[in-house]
Parts: sequence; C-alpha cells; structure tokens
Amino acid sequence: MLTGRDREDHAEVTGPARSRRNTRSQYGILTSIAGEAGVSLATVSKVVHRRRDVSEATRARIEALLAERGYVRVWENDALRPRQILAVFRDLAGPYTLEVVRGIVESAAELGVHTTVGTTNRRPIAQWLQESVALGAAGVVIVISMLAEQDQRHILEQRLPVVLVDPLNAPSADIPSVGVTNWHGATTAVQHLIDLGHRRIGMLAGRSSSLAGSARLHGYRAALAEAGIPYEPAYVRSTDFDYGEALRAARGVLGLRDRPTALFCASDAQALGALEAARQLRIAVPRELSVMSFDDTLVASMASPPLSAVRQPFRELGQEATRVLLHLADGRPPATLRRELATQLVVRGSTAPPGAGNHGPA
Repeated sequence: MLTGRDREDHAEVTGPARSRRNTRSQYGILTSIAGEAGVSLATVSKVVHRRRDVSEATRARIEALLAERGYVRVWENDALRPRQILAVFRDLAGPYTLEVVRGIVESAAELGVHTTVGTTNRRPIAQWLQESVALGAAGVVIVISMLAEQDQRHILEQRLPVVLVDPLNAPSADIPSVGVTNWHGATTAVQHLIDLGHRRIGMLAGRSSSLAGSARLHGYRAALAEAGIPYEPAYVRSTDFDYGEALRAARGVLGLRDRPTALFCASDAQALGALEAARQLRIAVPRELSVMSFDDTLVASMASPPLSAVRQPFRELGQEATRVLLHLADGRPPATLRRELATQLVVRGSTAPPGAGNHGPA
C-alpha cells in the first residue's frame, strides 16, 4: 500500500513505476481514440482491458486505432499482475480515515485486488480519475468531503467506475455511494443516555452541510422528541469532525449554568475534545458528565475513560465499496445506488447515570 505525500506521484502498487508524463501520455491517447471513435472513454478502457461487453464492430474499430497510435498494454507483460483499484482521500490524518483505509485495503486484498492509496492534498480528483484509466485500474473509491460538479459530470459522461464512501455532501443520483445508518445510530446513542436517566443532553454536531452530521443531529432531536425532552439549542454546537474545534465548543457548553449531564458527540475526534474539555474544567467523567461518541475507531477504546460509542462497520464499508466498484468495472450496475450499513451500540466507561453532584457552576 502506498501512503504519504512522498509517494503520491507513484501510481501503482506492483510492477515498475511509471512516470507522470507517461501516465498522461497514455491517458491522452485513450481520450483521443474515444473522440475519434465516437465512444466514451469507458468503452475504450473496456476494449483495452479485453472486456467482452463491447460489440465486435466497436471493438475492431478501437483496436485498429490503438494499433495505429502505438498503444501498448504494459500490464500484460506480467501475466500474474492482479487487478488494481485506487482509493483517494482528502488526507490520511485522523482515526476515521485510517480505519476506512484499512477496511478498503484489507477487503480488496482478500479479493486478490491491489490498492493504491492517494490523497487530494497535491493532486486533484480529476488527475486521479485520469490516472485510473491510464493505469488500467478497475476504478476509484473516493473518500472526500465533497465531489466537485465538474468531476461528477466527468465520471458520468465517461461512465467511469467510481464509488463514494460516506460523502459529506449528496453526490449525483447516478454515482453509487456506501455509508452507514447515521440517523438510526444517533437515535440509539441518545436513547442509551435517556435510559440511564439523563434529561439534559447536549450534542457536538457536525456541520449542517454534512450529510452524516445532519442525519446524526436529526437522530439526536428525534430521540429527545420521542422521550418528551425539549430541544435546547444552547446545548448544541456544530463543528467540523475535529478535536480542536470540539474542545473549544465543549468548553462553551460545559460552562453553562445548567450544563448538560451528558454530551453526544458526532465523531470520536469530537468526543476526545469533549473529554479534554471536561478534564480542564475539573468535571468528572462519567460521574458528573457522560460522553457518548459516534465512530468507534481504535482511539475510542483507548480513551480515558474508554468511550461508549456507536460503531461504524469500517471493514464492511471497505468490503461493500470494493464489491460495488468491481461490479461496476465488470459492467454490472449495483442493485441500489445508495447502500447503508447498520451501526452498533458499544457501551464502555464514559457513560453512567447522572451523578447527584452535577448542577453546573454556581
């Protein structure tokens, strides 16, 4: 697996490294042939990779153009070369990203597929899409906050095999995505706090522009409404799924006169910020404050105290994204364009019934 900025320009997991110039040249040849033959880039890619779901007449026309342009199927020099996919992230920082990386890479390996991991720090999605075609990859799994409209159009127009993992913003209805049951997971988390006896429950929510964050906030509010608990806007702060922002937001909420006895956090990073805010304010967790998280990455069980959390099935996310992508590459559209996997409540030491001494600052 390739990670890090120092390897971003390397485009393959196995075999000799191709230079960026050669990759662009290969992509340019395929794009030119697509235009001359009057077909999509995806159709040219199918012929290049000897797929059968192309008519004989179209195949013959494209093969002739490939020969005329001197296109060489480099990967066929190695008969044992496995299939390859690209997994592209905004960055490789944070527990959520690392869990998703592991899920994709491990599940792909079980299917005999190699994974190239890259980021958009220095190379935009458009270049990764080009590279996937030029390198003969089966397709691209994209795990970023937002897919630009022009990238969405390019994917649809060229019929490129692409799957999104839990995008923060709604993609085109024609691009498949895999995520989790964010709303249901949030209601389960808040119901756990209600069952413990909490009535003043705050939330460190994600941004309203985030699909996952919005669904988790709606789930929080739905659970409160179901229990007949009024929604208190002062108890809710929206931040990125970020430790530093959550730390500052949690200090604000916990500084209220009638502070919450419990905080539901929309991510592990935010929950860690809440724990640190409680420590700085000398608020004991869970005796004076229960902290509930969403994600259950590796850091959740290592926190002090260990975090109760809604567990995302990271391995299954990777498996499903890889499965859908390979089906697309084989010309088999998914049964549904949006697949949501079930979450699971995991109870640890950060949640408990509200303590008798928790009345907030005087």
